[in-house]
Amino acid sequence: MSESDGAARGRDYRTRIVEDLRELPADDWDRLAADGPPFVRHAFLLALQSSGCVGEGTGWQPHFVRIDAPDGSLAAAAPLFLKSHSYGEYVFDWAWADAYRRHGLRYYPKGLVAIPFTPVPGPRLLARDAAARAALVRALLEQCETRRLSSLHVLFPAAAGEAEALEAAGLMRRRGVQFHWTNPGWPDFDRFLEALAQPKRKKIRAERRKVAEAGVVVDLLEGHAITEDDWTFFARCYETTYAQHHSTPYLNRAFFAELGRTMPESLLMTRARAGRRPIAAALLMHDRSALYGRHWGAIEHVPCLHFEASYYVPLEWAIRRGIGRFEGGAQGEHKMARGFLPVPTESWHWLAHPAFSDAVARFLERETDGVDAYLDELTDRSPMR
Repeated sequence: MSESDGAARGRDYRTRIVEDLRELPADDWDRLAADGPPFVRHAFLLALQSSGCVGEGTGWQPHFVRIDAPDGSLAAAAPLFLKSHSYGEYVFDWAWADAYRRHGLRYYPKGLVAIPFTPVPGPRLLARDAAARAALVRALLEQCETRRLSSLHVLFPAAAGEAEALEAAGLMRRRGVQFHWTNPGWPDFDRFLEALAQPKRKKIRAERRKVAEAGVVVDLLEGHAITEDDWTFFARCYETTYAQHHSTPYLNRAFFAELGRTMPESLLMTRARAGRRPIAAALLMHDRSALYGRHWGAIEHVPCLHFEASYYVPLEWAIRRGIGRFEGGAQGEHKMARGFLPVPTESWHWLAHPAFSDAVARFLERETDGVDAYLDELTDRSPMR
């Protein structure tokens, strides 16, 4: 752990850099992250580190920034990573990196404040108050300048006060779109279907019927009911699906096992079987207010099974549990046909090079106009009656 007073000069704060999350007490971190989704918790981030999904050789080098108050207590913290690529972020800056390369400039490493492989909006600048949050943003920028990083990117911040702190520090806002399902009070899945336009309702019923006619049943497993065999099978499905798309999975069996050990209360798994033979699985996470769709995989193809295991069965579960929101992850306009509606998301960006910063600012102005128009178009195409 390294120390610096630079970001808090004259304010009695102390900045420290944590490269091993085990050096940062879980209770202190979770106290600041208490209002966030489970992905912001210390246990989730530590599972990524201990399983090797982030760290040496991954392009995700942990460089967490903590701000200590005069009494030594944790006043603020942020999950900063030094990135040598742009994979696993879900906010795409490949064109910016390419523009740097074409001008003979270095874009990587860059600074990234994010939850790896997780496009779930939530707190990113964990702070006890506005002053500590401002000190944290200054510390992040100072780290980028000290390490001569090309840029700083803060992805999917959504806590109160974060946008204001980032804008005040000179970061530029970028808009995006996700698709979330919200329940205004439907008591069961049939009532939800009744709220949809007739073609959408008919399509969902047809998709569910195809799965049933194929003889496939989807079971729900919660928390401690997920066994080691279930994790092994899920990991096999997850890896198989990535291989079918000629991709390398970001996560591994050790990560999922660690989640099962340290965060069972946040886990929901659906497992599809043909007779007694398991053929597919999906892993979701949840808290008291929201369900988060995350990972899916199958070893056999059954038409429409993805929608049944990843959307419809979890939606039924969420309605029964009184959970009012289901976030389906990044992108996916097809989710609208399943009752998910568009919501805006944000990321914030700072580039050290003045000319490129000006160019990106102009690009973001045009892009924002396009995103706003897209949101208006999607709203006009609402699947609801």
